[in-house]
Order: sequence, then structure tokens, then C-alpha cells
Amino acid sequence: MLNVGVIGLGMMGNTHLDVYAKRKDVKVVAVADLIPDRLSGKVKVGGNVKGQAQGSFDINKVKKYAEGLDLINDPEIQVVDVCLPTPLHMDYAIAALKLGKHVLCEKPMSRTAKDALKLAAAAKGAKGKFMIAQCMRFWPGWTDLKEAVDSKKYGHVCAAHFRRVANHPGGEFYKDGDRCGGAVLDLHIHDTDFINFVFGTPKSVFTRGYCKETNQLDHVITSYEYPKVPIVVAEGGWAMSPGFGFSMQYTVNFEKATMQFDLAFADSPLHLIQGGKRTPVKLAPKMGYELEIAYFIDCVNKGKKPAVVTPESSAESVRIVEAEVKSAKTGKSVKL
Repeated sequence: MLNVGVIGLGMMGNTHLDVYAKRKDVKVVAVADLIPDRLSGKVKVGGNVKGQAQGSFDINKVKKYAEGLDLINDPEIQVVDVCLPTPLHMDYAIAALKLGKHVLCEKPMSRTAKDALKLAAAAKGAKGKFMIAQCMRFWPGWTDLKEAVDSKKYGHVCAAHFRRVANHPGGEFYKDGDRCGGAVLDLHIHDTDFINFVFGTPKSVFTRGYCKETNQLDHVITSYEYPKVPIVVAEGGWAMSPGFGFSMQYTVNFEKATMQFDLAFADSPLHLIQGGKRTPVKLAPKMGYELEIAYFIDCVNKGKKPAVVTPESSAESVRIVEAEVKSAKTGKSVKL
């Protein structure tokens, strides 16, 4: 039985607590949050995807800390789950790693690529296991795409288009572009990271975007250049009008088939179009959050370093996003 401490009781903290509550091989023994109403349980932050942050975990049954560093220093805790605002990821994760704790840290890895590299270096020499919670690498329907690309069972990829757009989530942190990085770093990075996971680092990126909700990029469209894939494009943002909701999609065209994912599909989010026939693909009734935590806990129990999400690849995703920001600002393609 692994003892877990969760720092940060916002949307992702509550989502992770829901997952831990279902497991029999871990026990959440402490939580931490500087906001009194969250720590008391009076306020529970919800999610933007159906089934996320349901608030099923009773935080009144565990130890409570206002300061996350006090939780990290608790000798009873073996696994530290960092769900704090992005600029705090590096310092808290490194503090936990220095004490030999295992660390799962929410995405994005850090506010800057420079800090992400510092965290990756700390993780490399640490005793505890470390992973960034890049949930799309585990999401049902997206893992199917990764497998199809790797196996080439439908031939080579001709074009890949990803789209993740929503209205602004609200809240003080997400309104502060200097802290959250705008939608390009907080939301769009899901697709940038998945593209990095599937295709590797692009040769260059060309981005167009605009600010609306913050002083950072709140809506972008990026073209990623690869020598063997003609078109890889991702659109992301939280600049839609209130009431728009959340949309997560991809359409990937192979030589012999097309895979299409859309949360709005009624039968299954994933469809395979081949030979003139559209077929819904049955997926596991789980979300990426549950599967990423299951994978990380398995790595800890088996004493192996996480390979699906490495510190280096997570840091690289932040670097690619920074290149996208530079491209949007200069109006030029940026080489990586």
C-alpha cells in the first residue's frame, strides 16, 4: 500500500483524488491547499470534461496542510502528487524528489522550457520515480492512434489535424497569462505533447494566434513540419464565447483509412472510416487521468522508470510550445 499526498485541490487535484479513491493499492493520507474553503471541503472545483472532478473523495478523513512543503516533509507520505499552478511545479517537485519521494506532477511540466530542463535534471538523479501527467498519452482512442501510426497498419500518415477549443474556464489563475501561460501552454500543450509523442520533435513550427482572455496566446493554429508527414496541424484555445463548452477532436488520414475522434459522437468518440464504411470503435470506459495514474503507480511498485512519459519528452513539449509562441509573435517559421 502506497501512501499518497495531493498538493492542490483545484480541478486536477480533485480529479486525481477521485482516481485514488477507486484504487485498493494506494491510500491518500494527506492533502494541501492554501485556500481555506478548498481545504475545508466547503468549495470543490469541478472539471470541464464529463466525468472529471466529481468530488467523490472525502478530504475530511485525511490530514490537511495549508502549505504543500509541509505535506512533502510528512514522513508517512511516499508519493507526492503535485496539482499546483504551473509556476510552482518545479520547486515543489524538486523539493519532493530531494527527499526521495515519488512524484507525479501535473502538466505543463513548468512555466518555461528552462525550468522544465532543471526539473528533468533533478528527476534524472533522483531516487524516487517521476512523471508528468500527460493524460493524452493514455487516453482511450488516442492510444489507438499512437498504435496505428507506429504499426503502420493503415499505411503512412498523410495528414493529421488536432483541435481542442473551449470557452475560458474562468478563475484568477487562468485570467493571469503571465502565470498560466495562456491557452497555448495550459490547454493546447495537450496536443503539442501528443504530436511530440507520436511524431517526435518537428523540424519547425509556424503559428498564428491571438490574445483575448489573457495577455498570452489564447487561440492558436500551428503547422508542424515533419520530413515524412505532409500535414500536421493543431488548433487550440479557450477564447470561444461563454456557453461554447469543450471540444476535443482529431482527424488523421492514413493511406488506407481515416481515424476520427470527437467527444460529441453519440456512439463512440472514435470512428474508423475504411472501404466506404464508418465504424464506431469500442473504447475502454476510462479517462486518461485514471490510466496515467495506474501506469505511474505500477512503475513505482515495480521499481521502474516511467517510459511512456519521460522527463525529457515533457520538457521538449514545453520547448516546442515556446517555439510556437515565438512564431506567432514574429510571424515567421521557427526551427527546432
